[in-house]
Amino acid sequence: MTPSDANSPARDLRKTSLSSTLQVLRSPGCVMAAEGECSLAAGPRAGVKYPISVLYCGNCTMPIEYCEYYPEYDKCKAWLEKNLPKEFERMIKLGEGEEVADASGNDDDKKRQKRGGKGMMKAKKKDDTPKQVTVSRAPRGKKKSVTVVTGLSSFDIDLKVAAKFFGTKFACGSSVTGDDEIVIQGDVKDELFDIIPDKWPEIDEDFIEDLGDLKR
Repeated sequence: MTPSDANSPARDLRKTSLSSTLQVLRSPGCVMAAEGECSLAAGPRAGVKYPISVLYCGNCTMPIEYCEYYPEYDKCKAWLEKNLPKEFERMIKLGEGEEVADASGNDDDKKRQKRGGKGMMKAKKKDDTPKQVTVSRAPRGKKKSVTVVTGLSSFDIDLKVAAKFFGTKFACGSSVTGDDEIVIQGDVKDELFDIIPDKWPEIDEDFIEDLGDLKR
């Protein structure tokens, strides 16, 4: 290398380029990828306060940002208004802003599927089935009889568990024979008026109806 090359502008440019590259590689968070490019490393970021705080709704148990997708959004809003009034006001203001934007849009925008769409959870239909347990006696053969119990499922009672309980309690056969029916071997209809409320306190004796003798 000649003295003229050592002081040439090209050499100064190479020095500047090398120095800039080293500064980038030495900068925090820089990781060399397979292609030789610099990418940000995973981990805490500057300017972000840790730990990150996430607010959850006491009604739907999801982060409050997702309350609007919950079927019972009104209950979520009531809970937020009572427990997180500042966040409630912020969400109301955001909602009003979206309504104004929707009103200013054209007809094509109105026809588009709303936010959430098919992904929204469907509200469970309320079960209007009256809660009532019925007991009856039915003949089995010429001299024997069975006791039939229906309506336990209206109180969210597992029929298999109930059938097993009756079989153990009366030391006899007991099985689920229908969607909401249990057949107990033997005539134990009268005893059930005391046993059922003792086993399941949510079933008051007034909810138990005696249908008498029925044919199966």
